[in-house]
Amino acid sequence: MLAKVYGSAVFGVLAETITVEVHVAIGIGYHLVGLPDNAVKESHYRIAAALLNNGYKIPGKKITINMAPAALKKEGAAYDLTLALGILTASAQLKAPDIGKYIMMGELSLDGSILAVKGVLAMAIQAVEEGFKGLIVPAENALEASVVRGIQVFGVSHINEVIEFVSSKNKQQTLAPISEISLSNTPASNPTKRKLCFSEVKGQEGVKRCMEIAAAGGHNILLIGPPGAGKTMLAKRMPTILPPMSFEEALETTKIHSVAGLLDTSGLLQSRPFRSPHHTISDVALVGGGSFPQPGEISLAHNGVLFLDELPEFKKGVLEVLRQPLEDRTITISRAKYSISYPASFMLVASMNPSPSGYFKSDSESFSDSASSVNRYLSKVSGPLLDRIDLHIEVQPLSFESLSETELSESSDQILKRVIKAREIQSQRFKNDKDCFHNAQMHHGMVVQYCGVNEASKALLKTAMKQLGLSARAYDRILKVSRTIADLEGSEAILSVHLAEAIQYRA
Repeated sequence: MLAKVYGSAVFGVLAETITVEVHVAIGIGYHLVGLPDNAVKESHYRIAAALLNNGYKIPGKKITINMAPAALKKEGAAYDLTLALGILTASAQLKAPDIGKYIMMGELSLDGSILAVKGVLAMAIQAVEEGFKGLIVPAENALEASVVRGIQVFGVSHINEVIEFVSSKNKQQTLAPISEISLSNTPASNPTKRKLCFSEVKGQEGVKRCMEIAAAGGHNILLIGPPGAGKTMLAKRMPTILPPMSFEEALETTKIHSVAGLLDTSGLLQSRPFRSPHHTISDVALVGGGSFPQPGEISLAHNGVLFLDELPEFKKGVLEVLRQPLEDRTITISRAKYSISYPASFMLVASMNPSPSGYFKSDSESFSDSASSVNRYLSKVSGPLLDRIDLHIEVQPLSFESLSETELSESSDQILKRVIKAREIQSQRFKNDKDCFHNAQMHHGMVVQYCGVNEASKALLKTAMKQLGLSARAYDRILKVSRTIADLEGSEAILSVHLAEAIQYRA
């Protein structure tokens, strides 16, 4: 007897439907084909024990299982449930005429319990596109999948629940689908985590202004200063002044974290991601890939912040792989056996010391480095990478008077209101462009269209480019930052004062 059931494979951040064909015939043997990896091949033992412990069995006949498309490699233990239901149906132990209307995925324990799997959100999106009626997934993944509209999602914790559901004529009484959820009623991520705030940062008003500009336009920023000046403290508070994610952004971000297996049971991510990898990270861990392709840190920071602390301490090869994603907002990984793309639209926040000892040359008491050692240290960060960072700001050490000040400074919520107002202006500006959402994402043609300056400003910019030796890329980025400063001020035109402030952040 032949039976067909359906599962799903995740490749990159996309899913592809897998047709599991099970044929039971006279003879003895168990043949699993369709490029299964070792975890899929070992499913035979898990399935046999799970069925036996729940009153079923793998028939003592010749069982041939094909996982189509056969050219796509199948990885992981998530196909256990699909294979088990296919075997039960093909051996007539289970009568489920409409089982082909559902995609089912889950890892089986030996007692029949169903364990969580990765990438369920991507599976749900693909199931909707292909017109499946429902998705049967582990209970731990059900909330994650229910954010997708247009499909019924059933969370199960034991194989008996699935068997009873697919064999029942009145399915609504057997197992209720998880209700659709939206961004507004999703449980908050990390609800017990203390919220950071810019009001806790003493002094550094100029740096806060620079970070406000970065948040308002989505610009990359580099903080340069000695140890203990507050670089890390400031960087960790950047997400608190970024506008909330839209439903589409939250869905896209959640899908990436789902594929990486980093989601908890809270469902849709609400807060923008903040990723801070250690400087010992490898280039594969940063950009993604590996023998089993996984998204890297730059993709996990999609729609959020990637913070690189102590930038010169990262391996030069690791830093150089950032150059293309910073421009294209996507990363394509090509290997002999696969080529895969991950989204990587992140805001880069980096910090570094001005010298190996950590201090500025003007600090004569603490500065002890030779000119050559300083040059070697600074050369670890290449010019092309620095050219892609819009804002460079020095973070000076605080005085005793600033540190002992008891009055709180401006809060993150107050800054956020101005950032949101500037982002709304940009949303109207780019409403007809699906690929541009804020000023930092403008291409050259849009810079020409939206960042026009008067003759006096042109003369100022010409002088700055000549004296600072700025590149054509820096020219565009200065104009983008000027546009953001003008948006924060509510000005339709870019004035000389806006341009002058943007230029000082490149010096």
